[in-house]
Amino acid sequence: MDGNKRWVSGDLQHPDRDPDRREFVAQKQEPFGSVLACIDSRVPPELLFDTGLGDLYVMRTGGEAVGPVVTGSVEYGPMTSGTPLIVVLGHQRCGAVEAAYKSLRDDKPLPGNLESIVRALRPAYQQTVRQGGDDPVDTMARAQVTLTAADLRSNDDLAPLVKKGSLAVVGAYYSLDTGKVEVLSGAPY
Repeated sequence: MDGNKRWVSGDLQHPDRDPDRREFVAQKQEPFGSVLACIDSRVPPELLFDTGLGDLYVMRTGGEAVGPVVTGSVEYGPMTSGTPLIVVLGHQRCGAVEAAYKSLRDDKPLPGNLESIVRALRPAYQQTVRQGGDDPVDTMARAQVTLTAADLRSNDDLAPLVKKGSLAVVGAYYSLDTGKVEVLSGAPY
């Protein structure tokens, strides 16, 4: 979050982005966090958290949609090298969430494999319909983050790490307008 404060203020440090760092991590990596973010080109975790090479495991899918391969990728850091943090990062004006919302609302399937994203986001859509609100796409984006973080937190393999305090699974939301990351759920104490 300190890196995000630097991103918002423009006082960037650009840490760990030089040949010395590249050589240091060439043989071994020990990222301090894992980020599951959207594929959106405006939401690069390494930049908006002002981090560098070897600092983060980053997985990106449309609308933070998860399935077995993505979940396995998220589990990799905590389960193999003790990475203590997972951040599920949604964002403002998410195109994948908007497309899924409209598809489900209008009962019009999306073409090809895009429909798998719609299926993965259905629980967030259902929560959004129950919850209501002025901006259903924003509500759904936030619901997707919260639900995905909760699912990861209670996952059979990650839950023991969360319970013993060696892993935090945080849901967060990125504002395209301000550059600020807001923690929605799971902040470590």
